[in-house]
Amino acid sequence: HGHSPDEADALAREISDIGKKVWVFQANFSNADEIERMIWNVGKQCSRLDVLVNNAAIYERTPIETLTGDEWDAIMSINARAPALCIRHAIGLMTEGGAIINITDIAADKAFAGYPAYCASKAALIALTKSTAKSLAELNIRVNSVAPGIAIWQEQTPPEIRQQVLDQIPMHREGTPQDIASAVVFLASQDYITGQNLRVDGGWVM
Repeated sequence: HGHSPDEADALAREISDIGKKVWVFQANFSNADEIERMIWNVGKQCSRLDVLVNNAAIYERTPIETLTGDEWDAIMSINARAPALCIRHAIGLMTEGGAIINITDIAADKAFAGYPAYCASKAALIALTKSTAKSLAELNIRVNSVAPGIAIWQEQTPPEIRQQVLDQIPMHREGTPQDIASAVVFLASQDYITGQNLRVDGGWVM
Protein backbone atom coordinates (compact mmCIF):
# COMPACT_ATOMS: atom_id res chain seq x y z
CA HIS A 1 0.00 0.00 0.00
CA GLY A 2 3.06 2.24 0.09
CA HIS A 3 3.26 2.36 3.89
CA SER A 4 6.04 -0.21 4.34
CA PRO A 5 8.77 0.28 1.71
CA ASP A 6 11.59 -0.35 4.20
CA GLU A 7 10.02 -3.59 5.41
CA ALA A 8 9.42 -4.73 1.84
CA ASP A 9 13.02 -4.03 0.86
CA ALA A 10 14.32 -5.83 3.95
CA LEU A 11 12.22 -8.90 3.15
CA ALA A 12 13.40 -8.79 -0.45
CA ARG A 13 17.02 -8.84 0.75
CA GLU A 14 16.29 -11.84 2.98
CA ILE A 15 14.81 -13.75 0.05
CA SER A 16 17.67 -12.75 -2.23
CA ASP A 17 20.23 -13.83 0.38
CA ILE A 18 18.96 -17.42 0.23
CA GLY A 19 19.44 -17.48 -3.53
CA LYS A 20 15.88 -16.84 -4.69
CA LYS A 21 14.75 -14.28 -7.23
CA VAL A 22 12.55 -11.53 -5.83
CA TRP A 23 10.78 -8.47 -7.19
CA VAL A 24 9.03 -5.73 -5.22
CA PHE A 25 5.93 -4.05 -6.64
CA GLN A 26 4.13 -1.12 -5.06
CA ALA A 27 0.54 0.07 -5.43
CA ASN A 28 -1.96 2.25 -3.61
CA PHE A 29 -4.67 -0.32 -2.95
CA SER A 30 -7.37 2.33 -2.70
CA ASN A 31 -6.75 3.03 -6.41
CA ALA A 32 -8.22 0.45 -8.81
CA ASP A 33 -5.95 1.50 -11.68
CA GLU A 34 -2.83 1.04 -9.57
CA ILE A 35 -3.91 -2.46 -8.58
CA GLU A 36 -4.38 -3.40 -12.22
CA ARG A 37 -0.99 -1.87 -13.11
CA MET A 38 0.71 -3.78 -10.28
CA ILE A 39 -0.62 -7.15 -11.43
CA TRP A 40 0.29 -6.25 -15.03
CA ASN A 41 3.86 -5.57 -13.90
CA VAL A 42 3.93 -8.92 -12.12
CA GLY A 43 2.92 -10.55 -15.40
CA LYS A 44 5.74 -8.77 -17.20
CA GLN A 45 8.32 -10.23 -14.80
CA CYS A 46 6.84 -13.70 -14.32
CA SER A 47 5.37 -16.06 -16.88
CA ARG A 48 2.67 -17.13 -14.45
CA LEU A 49 1.42 -16.62 -10.90
CA ASP A 50 0.97 -19.61 -8.58
CA VAL A 51 0.01 -18.02 -5.25
CA LEU A 52 -1.68 -14.75 -4.31
CA VAL A 53 -1.94 -13.71 -0.65
CA ASN A 54 -4.20 -10.74 0.06
CA ASN A 55 -2.84 -9.36 3.32
CA ALA A 56 -3.14 -5.55 3.16
CA ALA A 57 -5.67 -4.14 5.63
CA ILE A 58 -6.70 -1.17 7.72
CA TYR A 59 -7.50 -1.83 11.38
CA GLU A 60 -9.00 1.30 12.89
CA ARG A 61 -11.54 2.03 15.56
CA THR A 62 -14.74 3.53 14.08
CA PRO A 63 -17.44 3.66 16.80
CA ILE A 64 -20.87 3.42 15.23
CA GLU A 65 -21.95 6.54 17.16
CA THR A 66 -19.46 8.68 15.21
CA LEU A 67 -18.91 6.60 12.05
CA THR A 68 -18.55 8.66 8.86
CA GLY A 69 -19.07 7.62 5.27
CA ASP A 70 -15.45 8.35 4.46
CA GLU A 71 -14.23 6.09 7.29
CA TRP A 72 -16.46 3.27 6.12
CA ASP A 73 -15.40 3.65 2.48
CA ALA A 74 -11.68 3.81 3.31
CA ILE A 75 -11.74 0.56 5.29
CA MET A 76 -13.98 -1.31 2.86
CA SER A 77 -11.84 -0.12 -0.06
CA ILE A 78 -8.62 -1.63 1.31
CA ASN A 79 -9.98 -4.62 3.21
CA ALA A 80 -12.62 -5.90 0.77
CA ARG A 81 -12.51 -4.15 -2.61
CA ALA A 82 -8.74 -4.35 -3.11
CA PRO A 83 -8.59 -8.15 -2.60
CA ALA A 84 -11.46 -8.57 -5.07
CA LEU A 85 -9.61 -6.52 -7.68
CA CYS A 86 -6.31 -8.33 -7.04
CA ILE A 87 -8.08 -11.64 -7.62
CA ARG A 88 -9.85 -10.32 -10.70
CA HIS A 89 -6.57 -9.31 -12.35
CA ALA A 90 -4.52 -12.27 -11.11
CA ILE A 91 -6.79 -14.87 -12.71
CA GLY A 92 -5.24 -14.34 -16.12
CA LEU A 93 -1.77 -15.16 -14.74
CA MET A 94 -2.89 -18.38 -13.04
CA THR A 95 -2.78 -20.30 -16.30
CA GLU A 96 -1.94 -23.60 -14.64
CA GLY A 97 -4.19 -23.19 -11.62
CA GLY A 98 -3.12 -21.67 -8.36
CA ALA A 99 -3.95 -20.77 -4.79
CA ILE A 100 -5.40 -17.55 -3.43
CA ILE A 101 -5.36 -16.94 0.32
CA ASN A 102 -7.18 -13.98 1.85
CA ILE A 103 -6.23 -12.85 5.36
CA THR A 104 -9.47 -12.23 7.21
CA ASP A 105 -9.96 -12.00 10.99
CA ILE A 106 -12.03 -13.71 13.64
CA ALA A 107 -13.66 -10.27 13.92
CA ALA A 108 -15.83 -11.43 11.00
CA ASP A 109 -17.51 -13.86 13.43
CA LYS A 110 -16.73 -12.43 16.87
CA ALA A 111 -18.11 -8.97 17.55
CA PHE A 112 -15.51 -6.30 18.32
CA ALA A 113 -17.32 -3.30 19.79
CA GLY A 114 -16.12 -0.04 18.28
CA TYR A 115 -14.91 -1.62 15.02
CA PRO A 116 -18.06 -2.01 12.88
CA ALA A 117 -16.43 -1.10 9.57
CA TYR A 118 -13.48 -3.42 10.17
CA CYS A 119 -15.70 -6.34 11.24
CA ALA A 120 -17.97 -5.81 8.23
CA SER A 121 -15.02 -5.64 5.85
CA LYS A 122 -13.60 -8.94 7.10
CA ALA A 123 -17.01 -10.61 6.89
CA ALA A 124 -17.22 -9.36 3.31
CA LEU A 125 -13.80 -10.87 2.62
CA ILE A 126 -14.97 -14.29 3.81
CA ALA A 127 -17.99 -14.03 1.52
CA LEU A 128 -15.70 -13.01 -1.33
CA THR A 129 -13.51 -16.04 -0.59
CA LYS A 130 -16.44 -18.44 -0.88
CA SER A 131 -17.92 -16.82 -3.98
CA THR A 132 -14.64 -16.73 -5.88
CA ALA A 133 -13.77 -20.27 -4.76
CA LYS A 134 -16.96 -21.49 -6.41
CA SER A 135 -16.40 -19.41 -9.54
CA LEU A 136 -12.77 -20.40 -10.07
CA ALA A 137 -12.83 -24.08 -9.10
CA GLU A 138 -13.08 -25.22 -12.73
CA LEU A 139 -9.84 -23.33 -13.44
CA ASN A 140 -8.14 -25.26 -10.61
CA ILE A 141 -7.73 -22.01 -8.70
CA ARG A 142 -8.36 -22.63 -5.01
CA VAL A 143 -9.50 -19.72 -2.86
CA ASN A 144 -9.33 -19.94 0.92
CA SER A 145 -8.87 -17.59 3.84
CA VAL A 146 -6.98 -17.52 7.12
CA ALA A 147 -8.58 -15.78 10.09
CA PRO A 148 -6.06 -14.79 12.79
CA GLY A 149 -6.92 -14.12 16.38
CA ILE A 150 -4.05 -12.43 18.23
CA ALA A 151 -0.82 -12.69 16.24
CA ILE A 152 0.70 -9.25 16.86
CA TRP A 153 -0.39 -6.88 19.64
CA GLN A 154 -0.90 -3.24 18.87
CA GLU A 155 1.86 -1.38 20.70
CA GLN A 156 -0.60 0.84 22.55
CA THR A 157 -2.52 -2.12 24.02
CA PRO A 158 -2.09 -1.90 27.81
CA PRO A 159 -1.05 -5.01 29.78
CA GLU A 160 -4.40 -5.30 31.55
CA ILE A 161 -6.29 -5.40 28.25
CA ARG A 162 -3.89 -8.01 26.90
CA GLN A 163 -4.53 -10.16 29.96
CA GLN A 164 -8.32 -9.78 29.57
CA VAL A 165 -8.03 -11.04 25.99
CA LEU A 166 -5.76 -13.95 26.94
CA ASP A 167 -8.25 -14.96 29.64
CA GLN A 168 -10.89 -15.38 26.89
CA ILE A 169 -8.68 -17.60 24.72
CA PRO A 170 -8.97 -21.30 25.63
CA MET A 171 -5.24 -21.82 25.00
CA HIS A 172 -4.46 -18.74 27.17
CA ARG A 173 -1.70 -17.45 24.92
CA GLU A 174 -1.30 -15.30 21.83
CA GLY A 175 -0.31 -16.65 18.45
CA THR A 176 2.60 -15.54 16.30
CA PRO A 177 3.04 -14.29 12.74
CA GLN A 178 4.68 -17.67 12.03
CA ASP A 179 1.42 -19.42 13.01
CA ILE A 180 -0.40 -17.40 10.37
CA ALA A 181 2.33 -17.93 7.77
CA SER A 182 2.23 -21.70 8.37
CA ALA A 183 -1.52 -21.74 7.78
CA VAL A 184 -1.06 -19.80 4.54
CA VAL A 185 1.63 -22.22 3.33
CA PHE A 186 -0.62 -25.17 4.22
CA LEU A 187 -3.55 -23.82 2.20
CA ALA A 188 -1.27 -22.88 -0.70
CA SER A 189 0.03 -26.45 -0.87
CA GLN A 190 -3.29 -28.30 -0.71
CA ASP A 191 -4.86 -28.85 -4.13
CA TYR A 192 -8.23 -30.20 -2.90
CA ILE A 193 -9.22 -27.55 -0.35
CA THR A 194 -11.19 -24.51 -1.48
CA GLY A 195 -13.76 -22.11 -0.06
CA GLN A 196 -12.60 -22.60 3.54
CA ASN A 197 -11.90 -20.10 6.31
CA LEU A 198 -9.19 -21.45 8.61
CA ARG A 199 -9.24 -19.81 12.05
CA VAL A 200 -5.84 -19.57 13.74
CA ASP A 201 -6.95 -18.14 17.06
CA GLY A 202 -6.23 -20.57 19.91
CA GLY A 203 -9.97 -21.24 20.08
CA TRP A 204 -10.91 -17.61 20.80
CA VAL A 205 -14.05 -17.72 18.63
CA MET A 206 -15.43 -20.50 20.83
